[in-house]
Amino acid sequence: MDAAETTRRLCAWALEEGFDRAGVARLEPAAGGGALLRWLSRGEQAEMEYLARRVEARLDPRRILATGARSVLCVALDYHPLDGEPEVEGDLWRRVARYARGEDYHDVMGRRLERLEARVAAAFPGIGTRRYVDTGPVLERELAAKAGLGAVGKNTNLLHPEHGSWFLLGELFLTLDVAPAAPVTDLCGTCTRCLDACPTDALVEPYRLDARRCISYWTIEHRGPIPATIRPQLEDWVFGCDVCQEVCPVNESAPPARHPELGLPSERAALDLAGLLSLGRDDYVRVFRGSPMKRAKLEGLRRNAAVAMGNRGDERYLEPLRRGLEDADSVVRSHSAWALGRLGGAVARRALESALAAEEDPEVRAELRHALGAKGDRDGDKTRSSDPSA
Repeated sequence: MDAAETTRRLCAWALEEGFDRAGVARLEPAAGGGALLRWLSRGEQAEMEYLARRVEARLDPRRILATGARSVLCVALDYHPLDGEPEVEGDLWRRVARYARGEDYHDVMGRRLERLEARVAAAFPGIGTRRYVDTGPVLERELAAKAGLGAVGKNTNLLHPEHGSWFLLGELFLTLDVAPAAPVTDLCGTCTRCLDACPTDALVEPYRLDARRCISYWTIEHRGPIPATIRPQLEDWVFGCDVCQEVCPVNESAPPARHPELGLPSERAALDLAGLLSLGRDDYVRVFRGSPMKRAKLEGLRRNAAVAMGNRGDERYLEPLRRGLEDADSVVRSHSAWALGRLGGAVARRALESALAAEEDPEVRAELRHALGAKGDRDGDKTRSSDPSA
């Protein structure tokens, strides 16, 4: 079987296993290796130290396999807009990144890639393989672009001329020879909508994202308290952020996706911000079983809910946040205090004063005092910090 026929079969098998698009690329040292090293040297990966591990494999993907990988089969799975899915309701799910509403994409894609890997291994005895779904030391967007699945956009997402950027990527590394794919040309042109719309200026320049400013980083990856200077900039996003994709004109005509398992299940749909803030461990395990939102952990999700309430400024959150001041988790208490300070008013003040009289944790006491001193000017403290790591 020649390289062209191998390529044709690999892509056909990927589609048969349920992926929406597939392409192959020959492996060579990463063209974006220098940019990666500069990005890491500036600390723009924030606290995601894992991105600095196994850099040698990121710079040269042939090292993924001990025997030397020669090619990669890249696959794409569309997740939005889901065919026939009604518009989500309530104050929570509209501010959860669309990829995270349903079943964990690692599992959805992982099962399909596992079947695909077994199929390829059976057809080519003795070859080396390794599959990844957003888990390995891989510059997957560069590889997918080489495989013809799109072009990297100014928002750092991969853009496809017909399917936009609402898709997930996976890879199967191989020791096979393949025929090179035709690359997709630049789709951004002079457009800067994503840079202009980013709430935190995380897109510091075209094709470069500073994670220290990114809403997705703070609501998913960061552990512990969120710095007070960052909280107002998160707006009411609870898990991730879709702004740079929502404003992208390439996404305006994206066709419906056909994977209902990535949609919002009924057992989660009824959950709102107040319910998330008060969610107990047992209910968390039940409601978020098989969800990618578990990446933020229970503490992070409840923390994010308090911040979202404070930024929304709705008085209906006064009572849930008052109960948050009595929570066993100090992070929940401190962020509930901050949110009540944002809401302001006599009811919030009485709750904060009562909590301060009983609070023993010095960090929470500091939050309570600061909240009591807040003037309730919700617009005045939205000025973006000049220091993204403050």
